[in-house]
Amino acid sequence: MSLRKSFVVIDDHPLYRHGVVDLVVQELHLEPVGEAGSIPEALELIQKAKPDLAIVDISLQEKNGLELVKTIRTEYPSVQVLVVSMHEENLYGERSIAAGASGYVMKHEAPSVLLNAVRTVLEGKVAVSDNLRERMLSGIIGGRHRGDPITRLSDRELEVFRFIGRGYGAAEIAEMLHLSVKTINAYRDHIKEKLNIPSAADLRRYAVEWISDQEK
Repeated sequence: MSLRKSFVVIDDHPLYRHGVVDLVVQELHLEPVGEAGSIPEALELIQKAKPDLAIVDISLQEKNGLELVKTIRTEYPSVQVLVVSMHEENLYGERSIAAGASGYVMKHEAPSVLLNAVRTVLEGKVAVSDNLRERMLSGIIGGRHRGDPITRLSDRELEVFRFIGRGYGAAEIAEMLHLSVKTINAYRDHIKEKLNIPSAADLRRYAVEWISDQEK
């Protein structure tokens, strides 16, 4: 690259952050201008450093990193965002791109995949796997993916669903998301309706099983 671009890494695991920084510096010779482990730290860092690229994990201390991606895209449109996540791309890849990210890479991929994605994003292009690209195209052409009921949930509903699957009650979720218990219960009712689940107990059981499957 003819110009030395700057970047930040946002992830709540310090060891992973350091590893990504070292890899990108050594292989691409970009300029590291900071690291952050939470959404408030990330926004403060981006405001101060104004990097060309933010490499973001969307799981930040049980908070919704998709909201961070949306905020960066809205408040700092010149900052390109590359999401690097452990979450299945079929569920979170499209959501990340829709939120404003320019790329999505699974954490289990080889370092070369991450490096290629960084290059692609800094060139102003979208960096996604062939599988995710085909899925996004099929969604545009043929409608959303009706076979997977979880894709029917909005970003906020999915966040509430995940908290339910981790055993949190409505009051706890409300406190963490800075919302009212009434609002959380409304989200829960919407989730039940979209997933065709009759009761709160059935929803909790389904959510727990879903979380368990995701983490295998």
